[in-house]
Amino acid sequence: MPTPLSGSTGPSRRALLTAGAASAAMSAAGGAARAADREDMDDAEAASVKDDAYDTLLSRAAAQLTGGAFDPADPDFAAALKTLDTQAATWWRQLDRSAGRTALWPDLSPVSDPGNFGQSYTRLRTLATAWATPGTSLTGRAEIAGALLEALRLLHTSGYHPGRPESGNWWFWEIGAPRALMDTCVLLRARMPAEDLAAYTATVAKFCPDPDRRTSAPSLSETGANRADKAVIVALRGLLTRDAATVALARDGLSDKRDGGKNSLFRYVTSGDGFYEDGSFVQHGSVAYTGTYGSVLLGSTAQLIALLADSPWAVTDPKTSVLYDAVDRTFAPVVFDGLMMDAVRGRAISRERARDHHDGAATLSHILHLASGAPEAYARRWRALAKGWIRRNTVTPYPGLVGIPALARARAVLDDASVPAAERLTGHFVFAGMDRVVHRRPGWALTLSLSSQRIAAYEAGNGENLHGWYTGDGMTYLYDGDDLGQYGDGFWATVDPYRLPGTTVDTRARADIGSGAGTGTYRPKNAVAGGAVLAGRHGAAAMELLADGSSLRARKAWFCLDNVVVALGAGISAHDGRTVETIVENRNLHVGGPARTLTVDGRRQPGHDGWSARLDAARWAHLHGTGGYVFPDHPGRAGGLGLRALREERTGRWRDINTGADTGGSVTPVSRRYVTLWLDHGVSPDAASYAYVLLPGASVSATAAWARARPVRIVANDATAQAVEEPRSGLLAAHFWRSGTVAGLTVSGPCTVLVRRGQGGAAVAVADPGRTGVTVGVELPFRVRGVRRADDTVTVAVGRRGVVNVRVGGSRGRTHTVEVV
Repeated sequence: MPTPLSGSTGPSRRALLTAGAASAAMSAAGGAARAADREDMDDAEAASVKDDAYDTLLSRAAAQLTGGAFDPADPDFAAALKTLDTQAATWWRQLDRSAGRTALWPDLSPVSDPGNFGQSYTRLRTLATAWATPGTSLTGRAEIAGALLEALRLLHTSGYHPGRPESGNWWFWEIGAPRALMDTCVLLRARMPAEDLAAYTATVAKFCPDPDRRTSAPSLSETGANRADKAVIVALRGLLTRDAATVALARDGLSDKRDGGKNSLFRYVTSGDGFYEDGSFVQHGSVAYTGTYGSVLLGSTAQLIALLADSPWAVTDPKTSVLYDAVDRTFAPVVFDGLMMDAVRGRAISRERARDHHDGAATLSHILHLASGAPEAYARRWRALAKGWIRRNTVTPYPGLVGIPALARARAVLDDASVPAAERLTGHFVFAGMDRVVHRRPGWALTLSLSSQRIAAYEAGNGENLHGWYTGDGMTYLYDGDDLGQYGDGFWATVDPYRLPGTTVDTRARADIGSGAGTGTYRPKNAVAGGAVLAGRHGAAAMELLADGSSLRARKAWFCLDNVVVALGAGISAHDGRTVETIVENRNLHVGGPARTLTVDGRRQPGHDGWSARLDAARWAHLHGTGGYVFPDHPGRAGGLGLRALREERTGRWRDINTGADTGGSVTPVSRRYVTLWLDHGVSPDAASYAYVLLPGASVSATAAWARARPVRIVANDATAQAVEEPRSGLLAAHFWRSGTVAGLTVSGPCTVLVRRGQGGAAVAVADPGRTGVTVGVELPFRVRGVRRADDTVTVAVGRRGVVNVRVGGSRGRTHTVEVV
């Protein structure tokens, strides 16, 4: 296990960066001719930029790759250094250096294939980084530098050069290969002949001339992470060719100066790709992608801001606050103890080498990088967040997941006694722009992955996410502070993909998706997906399920009330002659160790794999190490409960779910143990329903006590409404599928409503997650004398039964609130 980054001594982050810049200062090789499109900096301004400005920034770029100067014997850096050295030494041993070679590595042949030359450049960057980093077995060796220069020539001649048209995956041509190539040129610039540098930068200039357009489709404007990545590539090319206008083009690409800010990374969007004011992040038009593309955008933009700081090309866009606010609004709610929630990682969940802890660590690193140049009010808060995440995750420790530059930034924070380690974020978050809901408590978090005609149920393609069929159908992720390996420990390679927690499914056999070239998404036809939040603490969410390739229909709702989550389903119908199931739990019990006890109504159940049972009379269950499950009676329930339980060991291969060219999984079998609880609705159910309550972290006795006391009552679960009431706190929460009345609460049309009454009055929250209404009226079951506070979209008619009128049209699913007395 890597050495933890606490209580260490050594150079500060500022000292590391300063020394790194000094040690890396080398003059760039001769410049290449400037490219034609240079509109952002005139000749006089370009001529005023002195050579030392380029040298300074190239040294800074090298330090961003190597971490600058550090003591290789320092235990905090030893593990990362060893990881780098081991990987680089492996690539070095396997590198074909023979005279007649046609590829650099046997597994990446032919080198003319875009995936192969793209990955070859990535490996060469690793070798170059190890060569430029002190303390590796490759450091400073002339033999290594010479071999790298020869390898780059082979790739240029046989694979990646201006004379070739793009083929296959555009990403390798326009982002993957040029990014790794420019990084490698930065590291080797003092050894690289001018003609080589000119050839490579000319190649990159053809395939990535600017951050603004897709070269393979010039009418397509780049957005989000792709724009950010291209901006870095163009900036490095400009520095290497000493072309001020090219560097300015890169900087201005962040703000989309070319198109008047239309695709600026520093603006909020209301549809399509980018950051939303509610904290959502979308890429590829309809995919919730905070954890991958959003993180990449954050990282590349942070890198460019830091790279160009205090230079003639410093990023000065006043709207960078959008990016700064996104750290708290977009990223922090979906990071749990350093893990990036899988609900916002799209097809990346199928990547064996990029699991939730890897993407979480990358995001943490990007946040600390951004903090180095952000206003102190932001930076102070982010450093506290990062410190808390690093210290709490001892299962997949941060030092073992990142390289030396990221370790240097983290160490500066951990060594600073003035930076507190922030506690876990708590609250309820509705990301209406990407159909995600997150409910966070001190010891756990629950995430809902929904979908609609606006947001894809899944993305698959290029051989990735082959079994992601049900990941957007209401999958419920439960993050437990005592089980941080739940989804990162072989989950996606071994879980039954037909039984994902929270989903209601038709048990038909499914074919692999996304096995061909290119990526695609599936968007269902339902309108309703989302919910409302009250006081940042309580929430209600709903989704209409219109199953893909099946007649299955269902109305699903979730009510998040502090430490309890109530899940309801109604109108579950299908006529295909197949069984329909709702999955309550499918918990990864990992491998080895004692069996975790499953208790049902006070009786321990068998703990051996292969055990299964029908538990139709069960009132509650408890799984040791996870929490409790209660199965209450509810309006609309008919017949037996239909609860089933299973213990099993499941074996799968990462290759079964990902065959991607550069992300494909291994064929090594992976085994994990699971406990699965599900509700069997029978064959072709007609208006079936369900109700279950999740009590995360509850003990056996607490679960039994809750089941007896029933402090939350289910007051409706049908085609009109699904609603719960918590009398002790004065809370009523409901989703209305149409106009109707529940527990004295009457609405004029579809909406989600939460009402909480107290001694001083009542708070009301209303949303239209279906986005079909213009106005909705909510008649309250009590007298209203006045208004204490109201959103500008809300008006109130006082009286014996007060009426809250809400203009929901155009609000894109957001919550409207009012406080009345």
